[in-house]
Amino acid sequence: MQIYLLYGGQNAEHDLSIASAFAVIRAIYFKYYSVCPIYITQSGEWLRGATLHEPLPSAATLQLVAGDIAKFNENSPSVGVAIRPGELTVKDSVVFPVMHGQNAEDGTIQGLLQSLGVPYVGDGVLASAVGMDKIVSKMLFQQAGIPQAPYVPVLKAQWQATADKILARCEGSLLYPMYVKPANLGSSLGVSRVNDRASLIAAIEKAFEFASRVLVEQGIVAREIELGLLGDDTLKFTVPGEVLKKDNFVDYGAKQSPAALALDIPAQISAEVITRMQQYAQQAYAIMDGSGLARCDFFLTANGDVLLNEINTMPLFDQYAMYPQLWQKMGLNSGDLIEELIQLALKRFKRQRAQQNF
Repeated sequence: MQIYLLYGGQNAEHDLSIASAFAVIRAIYFKYYSVCPIYITQSGEWLRGATLHEPLPSAATLQLVAGDIAKFNENSPSVGVAIRPGELTVKDSVVFPVMHGQNAEDGTIQGLLQSLGVPYVGDGVLASAVGMDKIVSKMLFQQAGIPQAPYVPVLKAQWQATADKILARCEGSLLYPMYVKPANLGSSLGVSRVNDRASLIAAIEKAFEFASRVLVEQGIVAREIELGLLGDDTLKFTVPGEVLKKDNFVDYGAKQSPAALALDIPAQISAEVITRMQQYAQQAYAIMDGSGLARCDFFLTANGDVLLNEINTMPLFDQYAMYPQLWQKMGLNSGDLIEELIQLALKRFKRQRAQQNF
């Protein structure tokens, strides 16, 4: 079977996607699959690389450049042929969109693949869009009664018209320090920690450079605990893992270098807390129509309060990332993890085709 490995993209998490793609290529079982790299450049060009039948020696070879089709062969893995997205509709193939950030894991790519009628790994359009949008996800989870940090959503038009009222609302319902975040970006891009009104104003203005919708969230003194999910109707959970932070805030730069983050797996927390986290994760995953995989991030306070921070529907896959390490601790190596994800994709595709009477 052919696996189309879709990676890159037009966003700030482009390089993280390449690292994840390389990790998948290193782990996938080539005795069952061939892998066709599909690289989306920063300018939005789609390039198809040489079909792979064994792992690559370096992630650098995944940064394809457009080349003469006459030179396109198995010995030129860094040369790519420009293609149209519609060319992915090939029988007996699965698309693995190992992409992070905007125009990638936010439902954009998933909607394209859905319209092309091809099976693909990971969550569907709704779950991907909800997981990426901090305001929508918080509102949904709030309606479901899942505990979260207090927050105030801010729309750009409202901010421009009534900034004073929004500031009063933030300071009336939240306490400093607060965190200001673009609503639909990942890896802490554009996120600021603020301690007074002046820095709050500056942070909101900064966040609007990245998005038209911003979230202002109560700062929480807490441990950051992450839980891996795998499945659809039947969910599997990992042991919890903890991100050991030197500072109050893991910023964009740190998340661009996952090797620099210290992880504790399994996290030292009680069985009762783990059960609550699993319940909240399952509830959130169901309400957003999750299918495939996710990483649920929680805050655990000194009082034992569990707050859902966010759900990431396409976590990083490189060797330093939390998600694959959590599953390795469960005895599921990266190759077996990828195999389960492919089988889940085929299962969902078969179910959807039956529902559509195809």
